[in-house]
Amino acid sequence: MAQTQTRTVRVVSLAFVASAFLAGCAGSGTSPFVGIWGDASDAKQPSLDMKSDGSATGTDGCNRLVGSWKEDGKTVSFGGFSSTRMACQGVDTWLSNAATAKIQEDGKLAVFGQGGDQLGTLAAGK
Repeated sequence: MAQTQTRTVRVVSLAFVASAFLAGCAGSGTSPFVGIWGDASDAKQPSLDMKSDGSATGTDGCNRLVGSWKEDGKTVSFGGFSSTRMACQGVDTWLSNAATAKIQEDGKLAVFGQGGDQLGTLAAGK
């Protein structure tokens, strides 16, 4: 009985060590799009928090945004944003019209509308 328990402990320990080793060798698998874009500490500036589960939240500088995104190679497509309906004067709410985005060579997130026109850019966030 004691020998069987010892063998079980060894097998479980070996499996644990092997899985930890393999996890360390594997790539992170994290998309370069995941993270905060823009200055999320300033609600009057557009920002976007793209999470690894495909959800996205943020603000267009006036309204809170909630939506989804899906990576396709070097671009992402947004599933449309739901937003609050604040009536802010003098605020360009371009981010709420985002359809796709890609990371530019300078590291900024370029955001495009439905027709493919560039709406704006967001720097990697704080």
